[in-house]
Amino acid sequence: MFGAILALAAIHVLPRPASVRAVPCAAGSVATPATIAADVDPGAYDLLRERWRALGIPVPRPATGAAIRFVRDAALPAQGYRLRIDDRGVTIASSDSDGAFYGVTTLAQLPQRVGNAHRLPCVAIADAPQLRWRILSDDVSRGPLPTMRYFEERIRTIAAFKMNGYSPYMESVFLSPTDPLPAPLDGITPKQLGELARYAARYHVAFIPEQQTFAHMHNTLRIEQYASAAEFPHGFLLSPNVPLSLQYLTRIITQELQAVPHPPFFHIGSDETATLGEGQTTAYVARHGGRSAVYAAHVNAMARIIAPSGARVMLWDDGIEADPSIMAHLPKNAVIVNWHYGAEKSFEPYIRTIARGGLAQMVAPGANNWNEIFPDLHAALPNEQRFIAEGKAAHVLGLFQTVWHDDGETLYEATWYPVLYAASAAWSTDGSRADFAAAFPHAFFGVNDPRYARDAALLGGIDAQLPDASDKLFWDDPFDPVLQAKFSDASLRTIRLEAEQAERDLYYAHPPLHANAASVMLLAARRYDALGRRYQIAREVRAYYADALVHPHDAVRDLFWCKYWFWEQRDTDEMLAPLYARAWRYESRTGHLASNLERYHLDAQRAIERADAIDRVTYEDYLKTKTLPPLDAVLGVAGGAP
Repeated sequence: MFGAILALAAIHVLPRPASVRAVPCAAGSVATPATIAADVDPGAYDLLRERWRALGIPVPRPATGAAIRFVRDAALPAQGYRLRIDDRGVTIASSDSDGAFYGVTTLAQLPQRVGNAHRLPCVAIADAPQLRWRILSDDVSRGPLPTMRYFEERIRTIAAFKMNGYSPYMESVFLSPTDPLPAPLDGITPKQLGELARYAARYHVAFIPEQQTFAHMHNTLRIEQYASAAEFPHGFLLSPNVPLSLQYLTRIITQELQAVPHPPFFHIGSDETATLGEGQTTAYVARHGGRSAVYAAHVNAMARIIAPSGARVMLWDDGIEADPSIMAHLPKNAVIVNWHYGAEKSFEPYIRTIARGGLAQMVAPGANNWNEIFPDLHAALPNEQRFIAEGKAAHVLGLFQTVWHDDGETLYEATWYPVLYAASAAWSTDGSRADFAAAFPHAFFGVNDPRYARDAALLGGIDAQLPDASDKLFWDDPFDPVLQAKFSDASLRTIRLEAEQAERDLYYAHPPLHANAASVMLLAARRYDALGRRYQIAREVRAYYADALVHPHDAVRDLFWCKYWFWEQRDTDEMLAPLYARAWRYESRTGHLASNLERYHLDAQRAIERADAIDRVTYEDYLKTKTLPPLDAVLGVAGGAP
């Protein structure tokens, strides 16, 4: 009985295995094995070694007759495995190499510290994925663009949590040998694309390029030599009636497929094409059967370019949801990526629309990180839980989890909680958020400290209390009277107290695994605290200035406090800027960082200028004439009193 209790209590694995039962062993648990079979999957061994070394666990050495053994069992499902730990050692059975890989990733998470050593629970685990594909789509085009080191870390991490696809969303970041001008100077080269595909394969992750081919093409169309292909002057939609469009896309896609020769899928984007037919293609669309017919023709043209690689064409579903008849004209092997990001009551209507068209589909919930200091978990987790559950019930092809960086300043490291929740929900038989939260600290950070999950929940819940996106509110002028009216004193206090609770927990947090993700959580806590304080400062400065107007004998004191509060805001900006820069440099190339740091410097400069303005009013107006002009006029507040 003791052994069973110890074994089951020790299971803090993500994704949660389908079946776990205790098995007899002498001490209720066993020491971590000293040897592992020499035929261990190289990528799986990398992940086990990386985790165990970080936790101070002796790494088993490859050997014959090892304590960790691998056997093949053709009766097991694809990607499935059986894992048994007892006094005789560890046995991992699978029908394929994927299953053996996933058995090791589960084993890697099982050790628990008992006294001064780590031990393994004596258990029998049977496990297999509920969805065949579990893909992460990372936006690498709107600001943050991972370094090669971080791309690799991202791939290893998703592999450790049993995701098997990685899809970088590319608009104009591919540094084409023939068409380099749209890309940033530190864009992704063909050589790097190929290296990433090979690196991902080592960890049983399919590398799936996503190249926008229709809308979202402004960074290409702003270049004058491509401008004639724009629906509107230097716009964001490629015009399919212009030969240059197909010529350009043929070159780009061909080069990407030369770098990544045979991916299972190639995503052509093609979302948000609402302006098709409203610019230079108006007559063309009318002559060729309307927008839907032209849209379908574009998809088929892209499919013909992709076909020699053997990849299946993928595309977003919004065009199809607008007109399901399009599906009759698309390639029969096309995969529709069904993206919806709200916490809706049901996603079944969207799923049924695609299913009725006879095409394969993947469900694509979102991390709800875009434009936010930390992902909005109140929106993301219900969206992921319901969408994935309904997708599993409908036997969709897989999960295509999305991360977006619309405003260019959000961080990849802030997204792990919703990304890994989606990965777990797609693999497991259920998507219990409570079970995920209980396992997250151990599985991700390597510590049995529930505060890590609690702090993620605190940070992820602050957005639900805000009247707008948190990044926007952070940079908006807190003296704007319209914005001020959207906050109450109580709400600002609650936001700050919750942020400071997380900040206290994370201040000295240095977990053995993913320590930088903990640092990014701390940065988010500090930014939320600073956001709330900014709006408090605006209220308090207004109150002090109003008091100075009616109590002239205390005016200097009130005015000095106004100045000091602006200095506080200046100091906060200058404290946050290097922390943000450090977080950015950990994961991304330099490119867009200067633009984001400029926000901190401009905001600090505005605070300095407002402090100086208060100083001038104090010495030039009040002390000389005992009068004060309206505060909004002093501060230059847009929409304030003149």
